[in-house]
Amino acid sequence: FQHSTRYRYDQAPRAIIESLLLSPSGCDIQSTQDWHIELSVDALLSRSTDAFGNIVHTFSLERPGQDIEIVACGTVETDGHNGVVSGAIEPLPLPVFLRPTDRKQADSAIARAVEPAKASSDGTVLSAAHKWNKAVHNAIQFEVDATDHGTLAAEAFSAGTGVCQDLAHVFIAGARHLGIPARYISGYQYNDGGSRDDHAGHAWAEVFIEGLGWVSFDPTAGRSTDETYVRVAVGLDAVGAAPVRGAAYGGTGETLSVELSVSRADRRSMAQTMHPKTMMQDASDAQSPMTVGGR
Repeated sequence: FQHSTRYRYDQAPRAIIESLLLSPSGCDIQSTQDWHIELSVDALLSRSTDAFGNIVHTFSLERPGQDIEIVACGTVETDGHNGVVSGAIEPLPLPVFLRPTDRKQADSAIARAVEPAKASSDGTVLSAAHKWNKAVHNAIQFEVDATDHGTLAAEAFSAGTGVCQDLAHVFIAGARHLGIPARYISGYQYNDGGSRDDHAGHAWAEVFIEGLGWVSFDPTAGRSTDETYVRVAVGLDAVGAAPVRGAAYGGTGETLSVELSVSRADRRSMAQTMHPKTMMQDASDAQSPMTVGGR
């Protein structure tokens, strides 16, 4: 991966402060082989872990200039997992993920739409979640630029168009209406068959299923996640899991651009860079891991 975020200003700000959720955390379904963040400005990155278990880097700087670039790059190895997410840091109790937020509050339309999901084929929560995931996928057409960062789940559902952030919000709103703990995930998905630069950041959801733990659902694709996905940050909604958040003091004419570059390498071609323990696994396994490389 290489994820580049660039700010440009007509008039430079007096100071900036930035919070970055750009570093994938390790768990049973993915491991980071190498990862680092580069800044175009002379600032000290401070690393911490937030309440959700996310890796957070922050920096602040006076007189940063008119052009600021933040680049995160590295290699992540992923495994097929049938949507079940295990081994992640889980510092918060489940009731936190039943709490609504303004962005993903279920209005009467979402509440009516999700009710039939309870009548799933075998009556389980897992089946209800799968049924609701398909319903959201069918109800909202993915359309770039159809919404913006302030669009509410109810608005996207009513319009019937949105981006992955909106579909995840609607799915979470409905799940919580049914009393299922649900959370927002930001990360990346490898576009199989696409060029190195034909990729974008992605968003999906996870719900807690008794006996299984957290299970992923991607309503944009209408399925659960697999080895082509990389989890980066967990939040209650898109704001809490945003890759880059910050504030500028002073300055005018801010423009923001984001570029993402992804390449895929099989286990054998990455043999020289992987940990020896990783290489002990069978490279010809039917669900062979995906390794996504940086620059």
